[in-house]
Amino acid sequence: MNASPRAPELNPDFAWLNTDRPLTFARELRGHVVLLDFWTYCCINCMHVLPDLAYLEEKYAAEPFVVIGVHSAKFANEGARQTIRAAINRYEIRHPVVVDQEMALWGEYTVRSWPTLVLVGADRRVIGAVAGEGNRDALDQAVAKALAEAKAAGIAAPGPLRFEREQSVRAASGLAFPGKVLADPENGRLFIADTNHNRIVVATIPDATGRSKLVRTIGAGSVGHADGPADRATFHHPQGLARMNESLLVADTENHMIRAIDTETWDVTTVAGTGEQSHDRAGGKRGTAQGLNSPWDLAVEGSTCYIAMAGPHQIWRLDLPVGLCRAWVGTGRENIVDGPVESAALAQPSGLALDGNHLYVADSEVSAVRRVDLAAEKIETLIGRGLFDFGDVDGEAKRARLQHPLGVAVDGGRVLVADTYNHKIKELDAEARTIRTLLGDGKPGSDRGGAAAFFEPGGLHAADGVLYVADTNNHRVVRVMLDGLAWTEVTVEGLEAPAPRDTGATVPGAIVAEAALLRANAATAWKVSVALPAGAHVSEEAPTSVRVSRAGEVLLQQTQLGATWPLAFALPAQPHGSADLHVQVSFAYCHEGQGVCVPASPSWTIPVRFDDRGPEEATLTAAVA
Repeated sequence: MNASPRAPELNPDFAWLNTDRPLTFARELRGHVVLLDFWTYCCINCMHVLPDLAYLEEKYAAEPFVVIGVHSAKFANEGARQTIRAAINRYEIRHPVVVDQEMALWGEYTVRSWPTLVLVGADRRVIGAVAGEGNRDALDQAVAKALAEAKAAGIAAPGPLRFEREQSVRAASGLAFPGKVLADPENGRLFIADTNHNRIVVATIPDATGRSKLVRTIGAGSVGHADGPADRATFHHPQGLARMNESLLVADTENHMIRAIDTETWDVTTVAGTGEQSHDRAGGKRGTAQGLNSPWDLAVEGSTCYIAMAGPHQIWRLDLPVGLCRAWVGTGRENIVDGPVESAALAQPSGLALDGNHLYVADSEVSAVRRVDLAAEKIETLIGRGLFDFGDVDGEAKRARLQHPLGVAVDGGRVLVADTYNHKIKELDAEARTIRTLLGDGKPGSDRGGAAAFFEPGGLHAADGVLYVADTNNHRVVRVMLDGLAWTEVTVEGLEAPAPRDTGATVPGAIVAEAALLRANAATAWKVSVALPAGAHVSEEAPTSVRVSRAGEVLLQQTQLGATWPLAFALPAQPHGSADLHVQVSFAYCHEGQGVCVPASPSWTIPVRFDDRGPEEATLTAAVA
């Protein structure tokens, strides 16, 4: 072991996230076996490694063993602390992450690809490195051996390292990182993949103000792949949605399965996938005998379901009711190659939309929009050039640039694109080969003085001139009128976030405020002030949300990214009379000098009388322990 090179130090001056302090080999990591995961959060292979890391962390939880993520960004958007922090919460990562500024650690450790895992012994010597996914057993054996050698040599730390971790904000919208959305105006339904709550939300189609009512949720909320009734079935971070006859098909992404929900009984069954990740790039088996690999989105034509199979960089076809499932577009090589479907190449396709004889594809890792001619079985690139060609450029398609688009939709011949890492919605004219920005200004946001803004929108669906946007990192769905671009946040009345699980956290009870008198038939201005612990400040990097309701009816729901405090909002005019208002605010606060932010969700119950003589403003205060 001593002949191995000494591990380069981890820079304490870099941004450290998901830990209350930087970790260095010279101090905190002395005597620990350390597994460094060089990753970038766009990468599907990096996502596939995370369950292996979680397995090792749990198995060696009582040992001097530490996993540290080294985030070495591919895309420009991925280099920001704000977006990395959101990804840590979205992927539910439990280990510290250091932001590898200008890929300095990448160079010092001579890393060549994502993901790369480097194992460092308790003596700070590099034991070895492995690239790619599928190395759980080899890593397990190497960690066990390194720990045994450290103990035999008497250099092992006495126990595991302790540090604080982050928790995600429990948004007032009731959603957590929604991935995809599907509108079904014919049946009056809106379906939302409530991805991090491991469930599907079924609501009524929102009205012009964005108001909707909860029909029901599908899924118990815990991770699993159980079939059965809606309240007992389980999912694992579902994404894509598509209607097929009386069923709602679901891309159950991290279960590597396609599920079907009966829209009459709401029962859940599995139609394809074994529940385990497969590396099969051909397919040809039926139903649950055929393994899948990170299905991300779905599109249905007749009895054929097209699957954006992000894991092997292909598009597959599932023919129902026979259940035959096979690869269709792409060899499995990650690249951008046009031509016949059997020789083409894609790169992590993540969004699909059908329009007549064409299947549009958001091909994320090459920052491209592709189009498959279903009759000719050929694919062409409309926008995009290569794995490292990206940007934010509108205009003529051959010069235009996107940045990791995850969603695409079609309505009346219009092709809409979720330009995810540019935080924009764009419109592509597929015939004129031009693209333009419809909404968003290129920076994470929620509302720019009345103009819509987004935070990594991941899913789109258009129907009847209305575009629905899964605004993933803002934990919300946005409704946009394509004629005029008027927009509103969707409020699903009756939808609540599940109670926190396995975190030790509790949802505090509401503060009963003193009775208040407010002006009737006039909008009222509210301000919320929260006293935080000494040395803490409200995070500008996480969304703040507020919801006001009376007797179960939501009067206001609003998400603000980068909100200023005291938090201000305007409550719509209320009629004469008395009511108990319930106000819920969700945000995160951070301690100075630490990389951990803490969620907070204060709420108030206020008896209010609305009268012509009442004031037009109100103030709420709370203290966070």
